[in-house]
Amino acid sequence: MELSSFSLLDTYPGQGGGRRQPFQEFLDLVQVSERCGLAGIWVAEHHFQSGGVCPSPPVLLAAAAQRTHRLRLGSMVGVLPLHDPVHFAEEYSLVDQLSGGRLRLGVGSGYVPREFAGFGIDAGRKREIFDASLSVVLAAMSGKFVRGPRATSQRVRINVRPVQRPHPPVWIAAQRAEAVPFVAARGFSVALVPYASAPDLPGLARVVRAFRRASPPGSNAQVGVAVHFGAGIDPRRGRTALQRYLDSRMTARGSFLRDATPVPPHPVSAERLEEQGFALFGSRGAIEAGLEPFRRMGVDEILGHFDFGGLRTIEVHGSVQKLAEVMGSARIALESAPRGPELGAVSSA
Repeated sequence: MELSSFSLLDTYPGQGGGRRQPFQEFLDLVQVSERCGLAGIWVAEHHFQSGGVCPSPPVLLAAAAQRTHRLRLGSMVGVLPLHDPVHFAEEYSLVDQLSGGRLRLGVGSGYVPREFAGFGIDAGRKREIFDASLSVVLAAMSGKFVRGPRATSQRVRINVRPVQRPHPPVWIAAQRAEAVPFVAARGFSVALVPYASAPDLPGLARVVRAFRRASPPGSNAQVGVAVHFGAGIDPRRGRTALQRYLDSRMTARGSFLRDATPVPPHPVSAERLEEQGFALFGSRGAIEAGLEPFRRMGVDEILGHFDFGGLRTIEVHGSVQKLAEVMGSARIALESAPRGPELGAVSSA
């Protein structure tokens, strides 16, 4: 099981504490992640809100490519319905070139009403637009002639192709458990926000099993799970920061998060996520124990969300380092251990 960093670049009005400009903070996180031996870094695309201030992941990932040598670089996600797919393919192909083939292409259909309204996109057609756009993006990256979304578009072939052929590995963010088998059947990897996909760890394990069952024979597709971490941080402070983050996301998404989270009548709260095992705070031992269920259910990559809710840079970097140490020692300890059943010791009771 690998560990990566995942960032939304969330900001808050009146945020103090000597925090630096969010883009520089992200690039610092990139360099810390590389030094600590993490597998990758993921960045989200958002528009018109303080809960995510990266409107262009390719720009940030290109900057990250020039500051790293090994770290894999990913969008989580590029919101396809908001873009011309040919231009999208060009920009991300260029990132793959600049990084020497380290791009992971995370895409999704989006969920924030304000973003669709701001770009004049009918949110009711987002899945239809997503499917059509993804086909164009992958065909263009593969060197084929494609036609853009406009009726007058000519057939074109992009002049910068990715290093990875026919295209970089595709990851799709799935908010709902029902979507997971469809992602798997196409041979793509999936990234899960666990509290939007399952009520608890046993439920998440069932989602992972469904993904494996639906994957084509011989598929190398992977499962990534986003988890909030505060390694070495006072749990009370971690919960306060997480609740601040969740409140911000709830405002941005409107009713989406409430509708997508299958745990009514329980509210989406920091305490609830910690009880579910989807947020881990505190000591090395507590973090290590909290990671075990993910390992046993067969999660391939943990997308560690470290920089949330206004935590200080020193806390974020310290958390990355401590968690990297935990993951490294745990990986060594379990290397020769036989793998248990998919659910392992996680009870479904």
